[in-house]
Amino acid sequence: MTIGSSEGLHAGLAFPYAEYERRQQKVFEAMERANLDALLVTAHGRLQYLSGYDARGAYFMPFPLILVPGQKPTFVVREYELGGVRAGSCIQEILTYREQFDFAPACADAIRRLGLKGGRIGLELGCWGLAPADVSALQAQLPDMKIADATRLVGTVAAVKTEMELEVMRFAMEMTDAAVRTFQSSLREGITEAEVAANIDREVEKAGGVVQATSSTLLFGERTKLSHGSPKQHPIRNNQPAFLEIGGVKNGYAFGLVRSAVLGRHAETELLHDLSIEVLEAVIAAIKPGATAGEIDYAGREVLKRHGRPELLNHRVGYQTGIRWVERGNISLEPDAEDILEPNMTLHMPIILCGESGYLIGTSEHVLVTERGAEILSRTPHTLHHV
Repeated sequence: MTIGSSEGLHAGLAFPYAEYERRQQKVFEAMERANLDALLVTAHGRLQYLSGYDARGAYFMPFPLILVPGQKPTFVVREYELGGVRAGSCIQEILTYREQFDFAPACADAIRRLGLKGGRIGLELGCWGLAPADVSALQAQLPDMKIADATRLVGTVAAVKTEMELEVMRFAMEMTDAAVRTFQSSLREGITEAEVAANIDREVEKAGGVVQATSSTLLFGERTKLSHGSPKQHPIRNNQPAFLEIGGVKNGYAFGLVRSAVLGRHAETELLHDLSIEVLEAVIAAIKPGATAGEIDYAGREVLKRHGRPELLNHRVGYQTGIRWVERGNISLEPDAEDILEPNMTLHMPIILCGESGYLIGTSEHVLVTERGAEILSRTPHTLHHV
C-alpha cells in the first residue's frame, strides 16, 4: 500500500521541513563516501532525526526509512501506525504492511521498486530496531543484496549540531539545571527519593519543561551503590550520600547531567567525588576539534593512574548526545576509539566512580565542542553539594 498524500504533513514536526532535507542530504553524502546504493535506517533516534517521527509505534516491528541518493525517502511502516507516521514525519512516500511476517516481503518489494535488489545496502546492524531475524528474512527475499554494516553512518552525521538544534538543547539544559537545583534544595533528613522526584517534576513543569523520567536515576544512602535506579519511598539519613542523573528534554533532545550531594559527612563518597572532579576537568581540557574520542578517554584515565586508582572507573568517560538520551552506534568516548571531534558536537561526560564499598558517586558536564575547546552548557557547579 502506498500513501502519497501530504495532508497535514508538517503538523507534528519539531523543525522546518528544510532542516530534515538538510540532514538527509548530509546522510546522502556520507553514503556516497561509504559506497552505499541505499541505506535502511531503523534505529529509533535516527528515524526521528531524519524524518521527525519519534518511532513510538516501531516497538514491535522494524520501520525502515529507505534512503537512496537522488530519490525521495521511503518509509516502510506497520499499517496500524500509519496515522501517527503521517502526522509526525516529513516523509511523503510511505509503504505499509500488516503483520510481522509481512515486513520482509514489503521491504524487499520497496527495494525492488527502487531498482536495488542486487545493490550494496547499508543496515544498522549494531543498533536497536533491527533484529537478526529481520535481517535474515530480508536477505532471503533479496538473495543478491549485498549487506554493509552502516551502524555508525547516521550517528556520525547527527553528532554535529546546527544552531537550530543547539537552541533546543540549551533549553533542555535549563530544565536539567532546574531539576538539579530542586534536588539540592530539597535534601533534608527523612525526605524520600520519591518526594524529591515529585518536587523536581513540579518545579521543572513550572519552568515550562519536562525531564526524561524514564532515564533518570535518583538514589539515597546505600542505594547509591546501584548503577541505575528509579526513585523509591526510601529516605535519606544524616551522614549519607545522594546521587542524581537526570535530563531535561525538548523535541526529543535530552540533556543529561550528574550531580551528587552529602547530608552531613561521608568520607568515602567525598573522596570519590573529589577524584571524579579531577578526572572530569582533565577530560574537558582535552576536548578540542581534531582530538579523537580515545584521546579524551585516555586523559581521564591518566588522572586515576597517577593516583594509583585506575580501577575506580569501570566504564567509558562519555558519549555523543542529541535525540534520545543515548543510541547504540553513536560516538563513544572509550579506550582506543578513533572518532574525531568536530565543532558543534555535544558530549556528556558522566564521571561516576565505584568505591571499594560499592558506592557509585561522581559528577558530569554536558559540553559543546567549539573551535577553541569545550563550552560547558550547565549553570550548576559540578562540585559536591553539602547539606
